[in-house]
Amino acid sequence: MEYSVQIITVSDRCFRGEREDLSGPALMKYAEQQGFTLLPAVLVPDEQPQIEAALLAACRADAALVLTTGGTGFAPRDVTPEATLVVVEKQVPGIPEAMRAASLRITPRGMLSRSVAGIRGHSLIVNLPGSPKAALENLEPVLPAILHGLKMLRSDGPNDCAARQPDGNEGLGR
Repeated sequence: MEYSVQIITVSDRCFRGEREDLSGPALMKYAEQQGFTLLPAVLVPDEQPQIEAALLAACRADAALVLTTGGTGFAPRDVTPEATLVVVEKQVPGIPEAMRAASLRITPRGMLSRSVAGIRGHSLIVNLPGSPKAALENLEPVLPAILHGLKMLRSDGPNDCAARQPDGNEGLGR
C-alpha cells in the first residue's frame, strides 16, 4: 500500500531566508525512495500557532504521515512538541522513545530530544530533529514500525499486531 507524507520544516532562519532548508529536502528524498507519495513541503517559523495550523492542514489534506523537522531541542523558541501535543488526539510514545534509543547509540546528546509522536484522525505525526543527518538517523530505525502503524491506522477492518514471529509463535516478538 502506498502512503502520502507531508514534511513540515520548522525554522525561523529558513523561514526568513537566512539559511537553506536542508532537512526538508533530505526527508523528501528519503520518503520518495521508500515509496511514499509526496505532498508539498511546508516551511513555518518557530511559532506555535503556525506549527499547529500546518499540522492541522496536513491532516485535513489526508497525509498518512506528517513529519516535522526542527524545533525539538532546548532553545526557548523550540515549540514543535508543544504544538504537536495540542493537535494530536492520541500520543504514540514508543516512536520517540525508540528514536532516542537509536540516537543514543550515535551520540549522548540523543537524550536531549523532546520529539513526540501522535495520531490525529487517520494521520500519524512524528517530530524529528532539525539537522538532515539527525532527522534521517532518527527516522530510519523506526520506519518499519511506522509502516505497520500506518497500515493499522488506514485500515477499514481489524488489524492484528500479534504477527507470527520467525520462531512460529504469535506475539510482539518479545
